Amino acid sequence: MPDVVVAGHVSLDLFPELYGPVKLDPGRLVVVGPAGFSTGGAVTNTGLALHRLGVDVRLVGKVGGDLFGRAVLDALGAQGAGLAADMLVSESEATSYTIVINPPGLDRSFLHCPGANRTFTARDVPYGLLEGARLFHFGYPPLMPRMYAGAGAQLREMFATAQAAGPATSLDMCVPDPDSDAGRINWIEVFERTLPFVDVFAPSIDELLFMLDRPVYDRLLHAGLPATVDRPRLAALAGRLIAMGTALVAIKLGEQGLYLRTTADPDRARRLCEPLDMEAEPWRDREVLSPCFAAHTVAGTTGSGDATIAGLLAALLRGENPVDAATAATAVGACSVEAIDPTSGIPGWPEIAARIAAGWQRRPVELRLGEVTASDPGRTGTLTLLP
Repeated sequence: MPDVVVAGHVSLDLFPELYGPVKLDPGRLVVVGPAGFSTGGAVTNTGLALHRLGVDVRLVGKVGGDLFGRAVLDALGAQGAGLAADMLVSESEATSYTIVINPPGLDRSFLHCPGANRTFTARDVPYGLLEGARLFHFGYPPLMPRMYAGAGAQLREMFATAQAAGPATSLDMCVPDPDSDAGRINWIEVFERTLPFVDVFAPSIDELLFMLDRPVYDRLLHAGLPATVDRPRLAALAGRLIAMGTALVAIKLGEQGLYLRTTADPDRARRLCEPLDMEAEPWRDREVLSPCFAAHTVAGTTGSGDATIAGLLAALLRGENPVDAATAATAVGACSVEAIDPTSGIPGWPEIAARIAAGWQRRPVELRLGEVTASDPGRTGTLTLLP
């Protein structure tokens, strides 16, 4: 049995080489360079990153019986024997694809077709795989209509069944199109129903504000997320999620790093840690901020958040404490951006660990933090800022 089963959204990502800012006016021809492509979505971004880190992983997603679907399956097969064995193929559907618009020096944007992800349901998860696994991770339900329909009934059913099978459970999100059905539903209700069965919840700050505090999201959007978000707001958002039932909140802050907050409830901390063979007490009532590491070069940022979460999950599987786990997460994220695709820049974990041990420098943090402590793995009740 695998250590980890990663399920959810999968697509084919196309990366046209851009020479500068792109202006798509009606009737305008924009000259671009050659296009690269890679598998995309939470299943392949997080799953392949875990694979490259040395984790035994199985991937579960749905593709169509078309050219893009064959490309996804061939790409997974080239990464490792058996990685595509549990993928679902729907001959009557199209494979999801994303055109990534990533001009030099500017934030990326996307043209996305959900494709076969639209019909993925809780019944598509092979729960028999989970009985021997230590971790189940699911990603991008806002792009999977049947998973969020009915106040997330399928999402809740899936996580309740997965948790009952034994492994720790993990959930990643994405920002929905504001004009889509996913952009208009009550995500607070979805979280209240689902998070009691989610041990690790890993949204980005913009995803979280969009879903929990839309007026603040709209105000901050033009002011530059996430630099305008301070520690009190992070702590309040994480506290709301923990009150809804999750044990560990990992908020991705883009170039500001990763913020971790854990439950103070010893029973809930134990439920997180037991499937992972970790001691629960070091993970109880912790608050950690891990700044980003300085990349040699930034070739592309697509999928870097997924890679960061892969780094965190792999650290949990190694039994790391919160400080070392947060460090590992941001280190893997930094490796990801050194290649144009999400995963080829990620080496094996020993090479990353050696880079950290050699004094890999971090980027400065611009968030307003208030009281912090040194990076003492045993401290609780106050923010630990890693040097």
